[in-house]
Formats: sequence, structure tokens, C-alpha cells
Amino acid sequence: MNNQLLWVIGLLAITVWLFASGRLRMDVVALLVIVAFVLSGTLTLQEATIGFSDPNVILIAALFVIGEGLVRTGVALQTGEWLMKIAGNSESKMIFWLMLTVAGLGAFMSSTGVVAIFIPVVLSVAAKIGSSPARLMMPLSVAALISGMMTLVATPPNLVVNSELQREGLDGFSFFAVTPVGLVVLVLGIGYMLVARYWLASSPSDSAAGTTRRRNFRDLIREYRLSGRARRLAIRPESPLIGHRLDDLKLREKHGANVVGLERWRKFRRVMVPVTGETTFRAGDVLLIDMSAAEIDLRQFCSEQLLEPMILRGDYFSDRARDVGMAEVSLIPDSELLGKSVRELGFRQRYGLSVIGIRRRNSILEGALADETLESGDILLVIGDWRRIQQLQQQKRDLLLLALPAEIDEAVPAHSQAPHALFCLALMVALMITDVIPGPIAAIIACLLMGKFRCIDMESAYKAIHWPGLILIAGMMPFALALQKTGGVALAVQGLMDIAGGKGPHIMLLCLFILCATIGLFISNTATAVLMAPIGVAAAQQMGVSPYPFTMIIAIAASAAFMTPVSSPVNTLVLGPGGYRFVDFVKIGVPFTLVVMVVSVLLVPLLFPF
Repeated sequence: MNNQLLWVIGLLAITVWLFASGRLRMDVVALLVIVAFVLSGTLTLQEATIGFSDPNVILIAALFVIGEGLVRTGVALQTGEWLMKIAGNSESKMIFWLMLTVAGLGAFMSSTGVVAIFIPVVLSVAAKIGSSPARLMMPLSVAALISGMMTLVATPPNLVVNSELQREGLDGFSFFAVTPVGLVVLVLGIGYMLVARYWLASSPSDSAAGTTRRRNFRDLIREYRLSGRARRLAIRPESPLIGHRLDDLKLREKHGANVVGLERWRKFRRVMVPVTGETTFRAGDVLLIDMSAAEIDLRQFCSEQLLEPMILRGDYFSDRARDVGMAEVSLIPDSELLGKSVRELGFRQRYGLSVIGIRRRNSILEGALADETLESGDILLVIGDWRRIQQLQQQKRDLLLLALPAEIDEAVPAHSQAPHALFCLALMVALMITDVIPGPIAAIIACLLMGKFRCIDMESAYKAIHWPGLILIAGMMPFALALQKTGGVALAVQGLMDIAGGKGPHIMLLCLFILCATIGLFISNTATAVLMAPIGVAAAQQMGVSPYPFTMIIAIAASAAFMTPVSSPVNTLVLGPGGYRFVDFVKIGVPFTLVVMVVSVLLVPLLFPF
């Protein structure tokens, strides 16, 4: 073992430790890996940044955009509503259809995105049928992971192993190569979760049932005591507000008037305009104001600012639900927002939304919420543009969007474009199946068509891409090259050969699955696939057998990340809403992982002969 190999193994150990400890963001760790390889001379700059030129990274980015297009056009949400209708009040039916639906959607869009969409749906269903969220959230995450076994583009690990085959000059897998295995695992997974649900909480969590179930505006208005606080005020032509920025006016500090919406005339009709600190008022604008300070004299305020009260139909802007959204968000335990007030954070400037309510330990806070220091476990009620609210799904480092009210069904930004979104998705799949053009180009064409059909705009497209995930993949790819250059892959293969080389390829498949699953306990399944793919190819070459069954078993094992909440982002997402502990994933995940291991070791060689 040479010094360079020792250095690479040491760097790998430090990387795994940083991933497992969570001391640094994973994308930051991946970038530090690139820097370390270049500065140490282990890899050249071109070799260390090879991941950024990999076509599959572009494909993954395009799939995030396509998934967002399905959300914006209402395809994903309508699927959730359909699910609620057919499942009725049966928990068993709900688990069956939920897992089937999530696995089907996850085959063509980000499984993380699918889970984010379905968390509010599952919470709502759990409250409706009187079931514990814990008994539905785990099937949700299991189905999302199984969806990675449905198509080639379903999850990054599949694309990583496919890229390794192509790098070796071999043909990659076909679009549906992994599907037979995925269908078998899905059937087993549904049956398993119908039994395993009884190992989880059997009664609805008080916190989940009380704060995270999907409500409508009327419920939220009552629970956060918002009734009577809403005002609709028109700006007169001589008002001193005209021409001034909202932040400069300081209406909340001086008058307790929180501007949460703005109506403005455009093309002979009044439309809602998103409000930020940079919004400049004009004559004729109609302000939607939350008067949080009860002692404020409304008549005096209107007289001073030359505002004219307007008719407000519905309690607290409920009549504006198509344009003005409302939702609850929870602070992530390690959020950088903790310990700061809403005013210090510039919450409206940062997210384009206003905080109108705070729930702390099941109590609703009163008074000047803008100066309230945020604590772990706080639930914030925010109001503003629906698009801004939905963008909170991308802020998972600090906030988790808990529930979208029922009114969201009427506020999908591009609802009329749903047929076009489905056409773009079908075209992409058809191009990939027929192999007429490369997969990344097919995905880019679908993205461009979604933009052409107004299913998604450029701002939403860029925000939909999960950049930390892409950087993680690109930053970890040089490890495979470094291990190959320094002899690490050969050493790992030799170790596997010593253990299983003389026992036949089936035992080697078993060893690869176990090794992959073990590494996946500590780092993400994508990073696991990056490290294991070259080892699988090299092991097959040394044994003189086809590399396809070995790389396929690695892809399946990477998707079988059921055992810990850190193995995959989908597990982390359901951890809070499901009220799970670390041991719950071990209890449910370990037995099912063993089932998947046995099935895949037996089935893969039948589909991909040695």
C-alpha cells in the first residue's frame, strides 16, 4: 500500500466521518474533496473536476426541472387528491395506493420531490381516517426509495453506475433495465409495510394531529386567532405612501400594520402583486393589511396615510385564497434562523412572505411577532404569494413546509398547462426508451418544451434544481478515479476476491450488496454508488464475467437505503412529520433490506447472465 493510496483512504475516511457527523454540509465536503485532490497532486485539475462535465449530472438537473413542471401544472397534486378519493377511510387501501402512486411518480421525477409533495397529503389523510402519521410516512419513504429501482433515470445512483459502464467503453443499461427487479421489490414492499405498520405508533400523535394536518383557511384563521385583524385599504392619489418602498415606510413598527398583499390595476383588471421590502406603492393600489396591534386606531391611521377602507369579503382574506396563500412551516432543529427574531432575519425580504402567527408548544403567541425570538420547535404561519410558499420546499436546510391548506388546489400557477406537461414527460420517456438521442438531450428538450408551453418559468426552473445534490455527485466522482490511480480499487477487488472469488459470482453479488448497504449507513446512497461502481466493474473483469449483474446489484443496493434516516434525503424528510426515532428506521429497514438483498441476488443473474 503506497503513500498516495494511504492519503486517499484517509481522505475517504474523513469524508465519511464528516458526512455522518453532519458538521459540514455534504456539498461543502464534496468541494473540499476536489480542493484536497488538486492541492495534494493526487489528481490534476481536469481529473478532479471531471464530475462537472459528466452528462448524467446534466440529466439529473433536467429531471429536477421536469418534476417542478409537474408540480406547477398541478399534475402531482391532482394525483394526491385522486389518491385520497380511491383510498377512502381504509388505512390498508391508503398504504397500497400510496406506495403504488409514489413509486410510479418517482420513476420519472425526483423521489425527494415526490415525498415533499405527498407529506401534506399523507398528514391530511392520516387525520381524516384517524390513523397515526407514523404508520403512513414510513410506507411513503419506502415507496420513494423503491421508485429508484423502476427506471434508469429514477435516481442518481442508477445514472452513476450507468456512467461507469460507459466510461469503461461498454453499453449502458436500457431505460427499463432495472424495472423487473423494481416491480418485484415493490410488491414485496407493499406486503411488508401492510404488516410492518403495526410495529410503528398505533395512535395519532397529538402534535401531528394538532398542528400538521392539512386544514383550510377557516381552520387556520380560527386556530391562530386572526379573525378581525384583516383590512383592505386603497391608496388615495394624495397619500404620503406613494413612491416609497415598503421597508422605508416601516408601517409595522410605527402602526402595527403588516402589508401581506397588494392589489394593482393591470390591463383593465385588478391583480395580486407579490409584496417584498422593495415594493413601491402607487396611487390606486389596494393594500391587504394585517393589523396585529389591537390598540391601533384604524380611523386615525387611514386619516394620516390618506387611505380609503374597502369592502373585505370573507374573514381574513379567505376570499383571496386563489391569489394569497397561507401555510405552516416548521423550523429545522439546526436551522440558522433559531435565536433570531423575524425582524432581524428580514424574513419578508428573504422569503417574500409575512409571518402572521407563531405556535410554540401548542400555544399561540400574541403581540409583536416580528420581535419574537424564534426557538426550536416553533411553527410559523406565513402568508403571501402561493409560488413563494411552494418555493419553501427548496429551503429544507432551515424550514420544512408542513401543510398546504385545501385552497392550494385552486392556486396551481400553471394548471391549464397540465396536458402540455404530461406531453413533455411522455416525449422524454419515449425518446429515452427508443434511444433515438442521448438521455440528457431528451431531458433538455422536455425542459425547453415545458418552458415553451409555460409549464415553468426560468426562475422556477433554476430554483427547482437541487444544486447541493449535484455538487455532491460531481465532487465525489473524483474519488473513484483517485482510487483507481492509486491502486485502491485493485486492493478492494483483491479483498473481495479473497473472500468470495472462489465461491462463485452469486456470493460476489452478495458481498457487493452487503458492502454497499454498509457504506450506505453512513453516507448518502449517491455517494455510495460513486465509490462502489468502479469496484463492481473491476471485480467482474477479474472474475471474467459480465459487469452488468455486478453494477446492477450496486444500483439496487444503493436504492435500498432503508436502514437509517441519513441514508437518503427521503428518510430525513419523513423523520419529523412521522415522529420517528433513529431506531424506527433500523427496526423497519433492516429486515426489508435483507429481503431485498436475497431477492436481488437471485433475480439479477436471471435478467443479466454472468
